[in-house]
Amino acid sequence: MRIGECMDLPADCLRQIAPDAWGVHVPLGKLHTERMVPADAEIREAVARIQALRSDAANRATEFLLPRPGARSTLYSRLRAALDQVAQRAGCSAPITPHPLRHTFASEMVRLGVSLPALMQMLGHRDIRMTLRYVQITQVDLQREYDAARLKAAERYTVPQLCAPTGSAAAGLAGICQALAAICHMLEMYRRQTSDEKTSRKLRRLARRLSDVESEVQKLKTNEK
Repeated sequence: MRIGECMDLPADCLRQIAPDAWGVHVPLGKLHTERMVPADAEIREAVARIQALRSDAANRATEFLLPRPGARSTLYSRLRAALDQVAQRAGCSAPITPHPLRHTFASEMVRLGVSLPALMQMLGHRDIRMTLRYVQITQVDLQREYDAARLKAAERYTVPQLCAPTGSAAAGLAGICQALAAICHMLEMYRRQTSDEKTSRKLRRLARRLSDVESEVQKLKTNEK
């Protein structure tokens, strides 16, 4: 969520959506919309810890989860300073501000399989084009997606079982050519399903050899005529 939305979270922002599902209720924010952001165990523990720290009566009486000792701008400055201190302790050399973390979160969610419509809801966007501006897709991401798609494609299709020629055709050169062509086809279909590059190269070499044999048999069949 945006830092402004975090500052305006109500004290009772944590809501149970289902028996095993919780969410943080984000009230009307920048785009005058409200939403529920999924809350895992770590988020629930953090909210519970903040609520436990609201020990004095003055803090308990405020409507916000994060008490404001002064102006709203004071809380904003303190949150940014606290984030920067944590980032420095973690070894970050460049200054860290809240908004770029939203972009990082968006890109990571896409890498983990979250759909763009779902991400749009989590970020509180009205337009999917705004969500796309938050997502950074690298060449590594493209390669991973491509490899995953290839594996899924291989699982969807099976190698056709081609029958070898029978009867009188099997005894002649025409039958031999047909059998060789069928074997070459089966090798190619199997090669497309394997994800092992070494096996794929071997199958390609075998298919080329069989294709050469088929060409020679075709020549013999032509000479017979």
